[in-house]
Amino acid sequence: SIKITLAAARVNAGLTQKQLAKKCGVSESSVFNWENGKSSPKLKHLPMLEEAYGISLDYVKIPY
Repeated sequence: SIKITLAAARVNAGLTQKQLAKKCGVSESSVFNWENGKSSPKLKHLPMLEEAYGISLDYVKIPY
């Protein structure tokens, strides 16, 4: 199955990095680092990302 990137999922949901950061309770730089593969979201953030993106993370590439 084809997976989309974290950045594509965010853009598809109509969110800026700043808006997503606020929804997840993290800094904008955390979102930037997730999207650029410099770090990964913590497990506690995964349900927040699913809710923000409106899709299952089964369809999203997460850097681990």
